[in-house]
Amino acid sequence: MSAHETILLVIDAQESFRQRDYWDEGLAPAYIERQQALIDGAEARGIPVIQIFHVDGSGPFSESSGLVRTLAPLRIAPEAIFRKNRHSALVGSGLDVWLTRNGVRRIIVSGIRTEQCCETTTRHASDLGYQVDYVGEATLTFPMTDASGRTWSAGEIRGRTELVLSGRFARIATVEQALAGAESNSRHD
Repeated sequence: MSAHETILLVIDAQESFRQRDYWDEGLAPAYIERQQALIDGAEARGIPVIQIFHVDGSGPFSESSGLVRTLAPLRIAPEAIFRKNRHSALVGSGLDVWLTRNGVRRIIVSGIRTEQCCETTTRHASDLGYQVDYVGEATLTFPMTDASGRTWSAGEIRGRTELVLSGRFARIATVEQALAGAESNSRHD
């Protein structure tokens, strides 16, 4: 498998989230650092970076809000941009057609939110037959409270997501492991 058969998805890393009441600026720096390292590493290896934006008809995720733009201070020069209005980046965005036309076989998943659009896209991509690396450290989520009143930390949610995806839907990888996987696959082509 060559690096051009691998792509990096950056899902919903957009300013819209800063308008949500659950946004926690304290959680953002670690995510941004790892997301940028993944973007920069992919670009350096010739792995296409694909940016996904979530778009709704109103509110901070609407095109008219002006917030459907890259989360600052991330720097990204995507090969392609897709807009979605579902949890999976593969539903109704045209991404599935693009992947097929470009011979993609392996997807590296990153972005916002860990347990929602990133996890859903991972499961969907796996079910479609893609090899998937899920880079949890390059995803971001926020604490959530369940029906019994227990608040789950962002770290606990990430751990749960990695647990249910690992070995079934994806290989759980660090930034470095995902990038090294693209290099080693390229050498075996």
